[in-house]
Amino acid sequence: MINFVRENFFPMKNIYSSKNICEILIENIKQERITNNFKILDISSLNSIKENSILFLDRKAVLSKLNYDNVLLITDDQNTFNNREFKNIIFVKNLSESWNIIINNIYSHEDETSYEDEFVVSNNSYISKYAKIDSSAKIFNNCVIGKGVEIGKNCIIKNNVVIKNCLIKNNVIICDNTSIGMTGFGFEFKKRGSTFLNPQIGVVIIDDNVHLGSSCTIDRGKIDFTYIGKNSMIDNLVHIAHNVYIGENACIAAQTGISGSVVIGNNVTVGGKVGFAGHIKIGNNVVVAARSGVTKDIKDNSIIAGFPAIDINRWKKSIIRQRKNGH
Repeated sequence: MINFVRENFFPMKNIYSSKNICEILIENIKQERITNNFKILDISSLNSIKENSILFLDRKAVLSKLNYDNVLLITDDQNTFNNREFKNIIFVKNLSESWNIIINNIYSHEDETSYEDEFVVSNNSYISKYAKIDSSAKIFNNCVIGKGVEIGKNCIIKNNVVIKNCLIKNNVIICDNTSIGMTGFGFEFKKRGSTFLNPQIGVVIIDDNVHLGSSCTIDRGKIDFTYIGKNSMIDNLVHIAHNVYIGENACIAAQTGISGSVVIGNNVTVGGKVGFAGHIKIGNNVVVAARSGVTKDIKDNSIIAGFPAIDINRWKKSIIRQRKNGH
């Protein structure tokens, strides 16, 4: 399991109890059941449930049992609320609004005006006083390294790179103009604009021996992390959205866009200008041809092409038929 200390990146502004949460959500609550009043010290996800935390569950989420007494569930699903196994639960009108209210009250984050960091200038770059950078790492000109960032041994950070909310391991190279740890694209679909953004309080984790090209953007996780596995090669102009997990030895060519919460296995090769729809799983040893649009889960050892991406032999036959028919 990969762990990080959230407060290193997002300091807590207030510590509330489970009953205090009911008070700040009062206008959004339909029903509530609080049998244990405890301090809220973190936010959980289904992948990582922690004591003294809040766990948000939407209508699609499934949780049959909870093995923690000090977890407060917040849901927009009546059936989940009716499950008497859950001792501390709030049934709300709007889950997205509840998320925004709670996170904005508990955490200091960079999408609000009160967020602060302190920097020192080194080699024309701005380095947070709260960052940890190994002495063997090389930081080039005009970079910004934010609060909580950790950079391991023998890393090379080239010019104009912005790194926030990120843990970088050893022997990583990040090329010019890349931005890491940015805000994920989270909002309620019917309410758009900067004032309705869902705060993202996760991080990016880049494992050993990764190469990131120029002008890439990598969003931090909403609750947990966006992850790039060991020995992966990411070309220029690649976008990796929040909560994406990329396994070891990936090779991803330029202008690829990976939507949120995509899971990519080990030894995957992706051609240029490929697009991945959100919340899909790509198996191990998969090859995706250039300019493909991947819209569904892909099994191990597949070679796919086209839009929507299918087995490459099927795709070639389809192209031949189209040409014979004058298309």
